[in-house]
Amino acid sequence: MLAGDADAAARASQALLVWYERWRRDLPWRRRGDAYATWVAEVMLQQTRVEAVLPYYERFLERFPDVETLAAAAPEEVLAAWSGLGYYRRARHLHAAARQVAAAGAWPASAAQWRQLPGIGEYTAAAIASIAGGEVVAVLDGNVERVGSRLAASTADPKKAAARRDLAAVARALLDPARPGDSNQALMELGATVCRPRAPRCADCPLQAWCGGFAAGAPESFPRRPREPAATRVRRRVFVVKVRRRYLLARRGLASRQLAGFWELPWLDDPDAGAGGLSGEMGAALAAKYGGVWEIGEASGRVRHAITRRRFEIEIYAAAWRPEGVAETPAAEPTLGWFRREEIAALATSSLVRKVLATWLAAS
Repeated sequence: MLAGDADAAARASQALLVWYERWRRDLPWRRRGDAYATWVAEVMLQQTRVEAVLPYYERFLERFPDVETLAAAAPEEVLAAWSGLGYYRRARHLHAAARQVAAAGAWPASAAQWRQLPGIGEYTAAAIASIAGGEVVAVLDGNVERVGSRLAASTADPKKAAARRDLAAVARALLDPARPGDSNQALMELGATVCRPRAPRCADCPLQAWCGGFAAGAPESFPRRPREPAATRVRRRVFVVKVRRRYLLARRGLASRQLAGFWELPWLDDPDAGAGGLSGEMGAALAAKYGGVWEIGEASGRVRHAITRRRFEIEIYAAAWRPEGVAETPAAEPTLGWFRREEIAALATSSLVRKVLATWLAAS
């Protein structure tokens, strides 16, 4: 095993770096390499693929080119720039951390110091500290877990403590102390592009000679992960109210467990809409939730949308709303507002809002 053979580990480390120099992807955060660019990228890449991150990253850095600009921004501006990327707690943590760094006047000097900032865990701290700061500390993300498990031909669940200790030892063995950032990026790149979960490209792998999974003839068998729970199906009805080119949106309360402070189209999940989905029942449910008087038109489209383990089946309705007709509009959240299509693009909204509006406009 590489973790117990220093000579083999040194040869494997150099083979990995040679491969990385030739085949690494040209990514914008790698061109800069400074702490701010690396930090923003690593936070965006948490649970999100590189291909999805790229357009958001470039727009985010155009809007907030340095930590001082980000720290001075209003929370709504940061959320609007993040809208559509998902996992919005990352944006809130990033903003809070930017304010701490700007107030301190200096970047964290080690992985341990990075971990003191909001939203920075062990993996993210190690990645930033090694790439931007040159600290000799190994990274253990999902890609590295897979590569390490296959090198060791380990079927252990990489999320278990004992397996993580073994995988961390493999990652440390492959770390070149003179180039820790490149070593870590090379391992992550290998897992993302060659040592893939399915159909790994073993013929292109610089670590093939040291790979227990390849030697066993079944690299995809490693690691053996527990079966993931089935996705939850959610049926939702979304209502589009348009008056003089403006759309009615509702803002979630800041205490909401999900999407706090985000603007969205009025909606009801099926149990709230009435068993038969009759327009009168839906109107009453909307009035109870948002206030005012609602008139529901015909269904005008359907969309499907996935958020983590929830699969939404959404039916879109045209609707009309007026504030009069009730003794009192609910004083608590959500708050209602009218916005033009171009104004919605500057709000903190989810990708679902844009998807629903695009579908509704196409059917109108």
